[in-house]
Amino acid sequence: MTISKLELPTYLKSLAVLLLIIIIIFTLIVAKSLLIPIFLAGFLSVLLAPISDSLERKNISREFSSIVALVFGIFIIAGIITFVIMQVSSFTRDLGNVGDKINTYLTDLDSFLISGIGLERGIISGGEQKIVLDFVQSNSSNIPTFIMNAIGSLASVILLPVFIFFFLVYRDHLTNFIVIMYKEHDKETIKSEIKTLRKVIQNYIIGIFKVMAILVVLNAAVLFGLGIQHAIFFAVFAAFLNIIPYLGPILGAVLPTIFAFLTKDSLFYPMGVVAGFMVIQMIESNFLTPKIVGSNVNLNAFITLLGLLVGAAIWGVIGMILIIPTLAVLRKIFQLNEATKPYAFLLGEENNDDTYDPTPV
Repeated sequence: MTISKLELPTYLKSLAVLLLIIIIIFTLIVAKSLLIPIFLAGFLSVLLAPISDSLERKNISREFSSIVALVFGIFIIAGIITFVIMQVSSFTRDLGNVGDKINTYLTDLDSFLISGIGLERGIISGGEQKIVLDFVQSNSSNIPTFIMNAIGSLASVILLPVFIFFFLVYRDHLTNFIVIMYKEHDKETIKSEIKTLRKVIQNYIIGIFKVMAILVVLNAAVLFGLGIQHAIFFAVFAAFLNIIPYLGPILGAVLPTIFAFLTKDSLFYPMGVVAGFMVIQMIESNFLTPKIVGSNVNLNAFITLLGLLVGAAIWGVIGMILIIPTLAVLRKIFQLNEATKPYAFLLGEENNDDTYDPTPV
């Protein structure tokens, strides 16, 4: 007796996929505090795995080698966080000094409204000036607190190293789990694909850090050349935001431009910051990223933009950072099964995607 396979209509399949997407997004929002450190730990453990592998080849146990790799990663992250906090503290100490500059601009604006337009708005009288200055000074003092709260909520300082350790220890176990899931495929082929996927993630993350380091040098050179205070802070800030495709470079240039406008006596300096950052962005997008990061992600522009919007909506800035490598991982996983290959094609670039060879319609 043969059992016929139940074949759902296309519209029901589409409805099931849509329902699954809704459930996944709902879960990501509700379990945000737990899932963010898991995702971060997953990517960081892939980055630290080569250290553990090299120690294991010297007959060191998996557990001890994982601890060594974890401690190395913690020292690196702690050093970066310490550097950022020091730079932010130095920046916020001087930010209160821009109050006089804001007062001057408000006075000039009020004079223009009176003499040029005849509108006596009285911007510098009454409570308007005090409100503006209080807003700037109170928010500038809260920047270090904001960053520390963000680090605590995003990294989940206690959970993150624990997850990284277990991912390092059980990385072979997780590989075998995926092999069992795709048991209809050759075992060695699946393991090879997983190894390739790890290499893609490692190359992507390392490439991003290389690009960031070069951008820090270029940004700092422009800002030092223009005599902008806190050039290192602004250079690091802009290089870090460059992780976010499309939006990051624009956001990274806004803060130093405003600061130059408020602290310098000529428009030459903010315009110089904008021009310098535009040139650096052209170098980064046309030379640095294609040469260093390459096509490790290979997502099409629409999916990248949509992913950024979804990531920002559910997890904020950290979601915008994590969404791109996550989509790249999903694309590779979708390629392992015939049923999910259409989704791999949807995520990838059409001209560079070897999943399908569609004819134009």
